[in-house]
Amino acid sequence: MIEKVFGKQFVNQSLANKVFDIVNHIILFTLMMVVLYPLYFIVIASFSSPVAVAGGEVILFPKGFNMDGYKEIFKYKDIWTGYGNSIIYTAVGTSINLISTIPAAFAFSRRDLPGIKPLMLLFVFTMFFGGGLIPTYLLVQSLHMDNTIWALVLPGAVGVYNLIVARTFFEQSIPEELYEASVVDGCDYFRYFFRIVLPISKPIIAVMMLIYAVGHWNSYFSALIYLVDRSKFPLQVILREILIQQQQVAGNNAMTLDALEQQRHLAEMIKYGVIVVASLPALCMYPFVQKHFVKGMMIGAVKG
Repeated sequence: MIEKVFGKQFVNQSLANKVFDIVNHIILFTLMMVVLYPLYFIVIASFSSPVAVAGGEVILFPKGFNMDGYKEIFKYKDIWTGYGNSIIYTAVGTSINLISTIPAAFAFSRRDLPGIKPLMLLFVFTMFFGGGLIPTYLLVQSLHMDNTIWALVLPGAVGVYNLIVARTFFEQSIPEELYEASVVDGCDYFRYFFRIVLPISKPIIAVMMLIYAVGHWNSYFSALIYLVDRSKFPLQVILREILIQQQQVAGNNAMTLDALEQQRHLAEMIKYGVIVVASLPALCMYPFVQKHFVKGMMIGAVKG
């Protein structure tokens, strides 16, 4: 029985190794539950009766199945406009990030790049010292990018931390002998990068795509600062407005006690529903890049 559950290798181990493996699995399972359960609770709470959620009766499964929160959220027509805008901003922004980061990381992985250390120092400098909100806003305004998509996707085109991770991936995964062999066959740097490096760098490209895409999808602060037209608002800003409106209604002192209590419960349902609606696309995207994610992140993080 033990062999079927833990495998033959576990049975043949010494007692100390068995104890270590069991303790290790218990700790990892506990950590997984600490991370996973809050997400699971939000999902089941969004489908449960607000009274049951407020009473602490929802623990493992939905109780008093209820879709009022989602019905209220999807009453807003702006939410579909926000979805469309967020998809466009995420697709365009992630493409610009990848086009900027991957070639730059490859260039920095080449030891024969002239001035590599001063250039890298300039990039790293920006990790610790930034211009601040007001100078950045004035720069975006002077370039006439305010109230356009470019104000959201261009200022953060290259993430320096991501650049370092990608550079380390190229240094660790692609041997110098591969470049020397390609030079013998007549390759220059551009052909070597596009024909050889990119096809074997799918793990780091998938990791960068996921990190940048999630960042753009969850971003709302830049939209609050730079966008004026309501038709250009991303999903996160629309959901934020819905949440604030419901909380203001729930705090209306002119309502009767019963109506006030119902509105507060509805506001709670909307709160959980908004989190699910905002997180669902990112969660759906993760399984498609998961097989590359661990390999790309681990190799890129070494010496990062």
